[in-house]
Amino acid sequence: MSKATYRRFDPWRAAPVTEESRETILSGHYFDIDRTSFDSRDIGHFERLILHKNNGDSVGVIGLTDDGLIPLIEQYRIPVHRWTLEIPAGHAIKQGERPLDVAKRKLAEEVGYEAEHLAQFCRFINTPSYSTQYTALFFASGLKAVHAGNDDALMSSVRYFTPEEAFHMVKNGTILDAKSIIAIQRVYFAPNHMVGDEHLS
Repeated sequence: MSKATYRRFDPWRAAPVTEESRETILSGHYFDIDRTSFDSRDIGHFERLILHKNNGDSVGVIGLTDDGLIPLIEQYRIPVHRWTLEIPAGHAIKQGERPLDVAKRKLAEEVGYEAEHLAQFCRFINTPSYSTQYTALFFASGLKAVHAGNDDALMSSVRYFTPEEAFHMVKNGTILDAKSIIAIQRVYFAPNHMVGDEHLS
C-alpha cells in the first residue's frame, strides 16, 4: 500500500460540519459547557456538549533548581480519587492575566520559588474531542526560594526529584498527569535545549 497522500495536511481547510446553534447550559469560572448543534453532509443533524475554557490557556511550569532537581507538587485529585505528583499549574484568575504571569504566580504559590528565567517551550490541546482547553508549558531556571504565606503546608507537599528519577516515574506509571509527563520528558531528553537567549524575564 502506498504511503503517499493526495494532499498536504492543512489544519484550517474547510470544515466538514456547519455549526447551527450554541447554548451555554452551565457556566463556571474556569469552564462553560455549551450544547452545540451541527449539520453534516454525511450524517445530518447532531448535537455535542463542548467544554469551553475561559480566561485563556491553562499553564504548567517545570523548574530545575541549581542542584539539578525538579520540584513537584503532591495533590489529591477528587475526580480520579487519588494522589498525584504534578508540576505547578493553574489558570488565570482575572481577565488579561498572561500565561507568563500565571506561570510566575503558580511557581511561587505551589513550590515556593521565583525564576530568573521563564520560557514557554510547548503548547498543546488537552482534549480536542470535547474541549477548547489549551495548555502552555514553561521552563523555569535560576530558581530562588521565596517566602510563601503558608510555608509549612507548602513544604510538606513539595517533592524533589532528578530528571532521571522523574522520568522513571513517568515510565512506571507513578506520574500520570499529562502536562507533567510532557514537561518531564522534554527536560529529560533535551535539557540543554531548555536554556538559551530566548528566555523571557
